[in-house]
Amino acid sequence: MAHFNYLPKDVQDELRATANAIIAPGKGILAADESTGTMGKRLESIGAKNEEELRRQYRQLLFTSADEMNQYISGVILLHETVYQKDDSGTSFVEVLKKRGIIPGIKVDTGVVPLMGTNDECTTQGLDDLQKRCEQYYKDGCRFAKWRCVLKIREHEPSPLAILENANVLARYASCCQQARLVPIVEPEVLPDGDHDLERCQKVTEKVLAAVYKALSDHNVYLEGTLLKPNMVTAGQGCSKKYQPQDIARATVTALQRTMPAAVPGVTFLSGGQSEEEASLHLSAINQYPGKKPWALTFSYGRALQASAIKAWGAKKENIKAGQDEFLKRAKANSEASLGKYGGGLVGAAAGEDLFVKNHAY
Repeated sequence: MAHFNYLPKDVQDELRATANAIIAPGKGILAADESTGTMGKRLESIGAKNEEELRRQYRQLLFTSADEMNQYISGVILLHETVYQKDDSGTSFVEVLKKRGIIPGIKVDTGVVPLMGTNDECTTQGLDDLQKRCEQYYKDGCRFAKWRCVLKIREHEPSPLAILENANVLARYASCCQQARLVPIVEPEVLPDGDHDLERCQKVTEKVLAAVYKALSDHNVYLEGTLLKPNMVTAGQGCSKKYQPQDIARATVTALQRTMPAAVPGVTFLSGGQSEEEASLHLSAINQYPGKKPWALTFSYGRALQASAIKAWGAKKENIKAGQDEFLKRAKANSEASLGKYGGGLVGAAAGEDLFVKNHAY
């Protein structure tokens, strides 16, 4: 008879409460954890330099948006740098968010690395001192974490090795987080690169998610204290066939129904290179889709919440309010989408802009 040591009941209760607060109805996550390099590309796109002060100013713009933000955003994923930055008045960003009732989270992986013996596939590193780092982040006010793994669809990929290795690394990460009282957001992203059709993406997503939940079970991870951050099921960027939001909703919900335990409180989808408008329309269609959906289905968007905001701001002090207004418009659209109530048509500074980045690396 096997014996298992589960987390103490008080830890389970705390994790479950945090996870449920993140997926409160009509709310989702702002992913503001772009690496310094990626943030540099965003700043470059508006003709600005990649300096710490500008990165701080931009994140301050987002975190100090009008009170309306509190209705739409339940949590913010931060980068290490941002956890220790302060607003103009000297209050740490973590405190700024907590005062608003928004839960601070932290990206804890240290990046994607090649997986030897595969055709350009990868895994994610950062396990070595993860437990210690998680404990420190918890002390510093963070209550959830994020770790991204990446899988590629090609003729013979993802390989069984890539699926297995990434599932295991996500499970090990989740286990470290939970011991430190952080809710792990488990992110296995099947990239949209390629010309594959919707059905192929659905089948691959199902295989990847099935492997992830098998690994989480093997590692005794407490599912009620986790969240899933998957890709929506979409055709590859190079696919000639165009699909409707209803098609994407059907494929996405079916893939989740076949693989995701009802014990997991919710799904916070990544936007994965969709335009702001596509990400909102698809999320709304997913929530409108009939059938069994025992989990909350909401958003954890980066580019799809920020593209119009950063463009409207343009790194100019006098445009801070304009940037915040764009961010709030998009946050409201995604809040409505998470309830299946977004009808489309919101025009933003970059609403229809193609946000796809090849082999996106963060």
